[in-house]
Amino acid sequence: MELDEYESLPTGSAVTHMAAGAAAGIMEHCVMYPLDSVKTRMQSLRPSPGARYRSIADAFYKMVRHEGAMRPVRGMSAVVIGAGPAHALYFSCYEKLKRIISGTEHGTNSPISQGLAGCLATVMHDGIMNPAEVVKQRMQMYNSQFKRCSECFFYVWRQEGGHAFYRSFTTQLSMNIPFQCVHFITYEFVQVLTNKERTYNPMAHMVSGGIAGAFAAAVTT
Repeated sequence: MELDEYESLPTGSAVTHMAAGAAAGIMEHCVMYPLDSVKTRMQSLRPSPGARYRSIADAFYKMVRHEGAMRPVRGMSAVVIGAGPAHALYFSCYEKLKRIISGTEHGTNSPISQGLAGCLATVMHDGIMNPAEVVKQRMQMYNSQFKRCSECFFYVWRQEGGHAFYRSFTTQLSMNIPFQCVHFITYEFVQVLTNKERTYNPMAHMVSGGIAGAFAAAVTT
């Protein structure tokens, strides 16, 4: 994309932000899903004897060797289905809210509006994503009885009720809101340093996103 084409894009368009957010969210979850499967098992409080791992590499090796090459990605379709609409709403709401709260055209140079917009967008994102997370985590566990996402979804719905999909909602928010607040404030700050004119600069976006994600994780973990 040429610079003049980039600058001519409708930056305030909700459709633009939703499409970009959905694509980025789906790609992120697909790329990181195998590691997420390992993380879910290693965080289990009472792991089965066959699911005790010494390291990330050991967990991944044992999953593939004993359960099949596709085991680390079982349940991925659940997050793909959830990530599309969740991230579409997430990014479009963030971009809109930071402008409304700050009362400026781009919502820049206002850490309070950026942080608050990030918090509100996170609530909306998690409201859509939480059921997908429930299905995903149950399918990722060792000796999971579920082979398909639809099977898991309807089992939980019938046996535990719809509220089971939001049982962990407040816990999820308590972790995600501080992270995203710090993340967005840091991202916007680094963007001012690396891409002050807000031109088409993929490297600036990558650097800003990497620094923001690492800093937010370090602060909130």
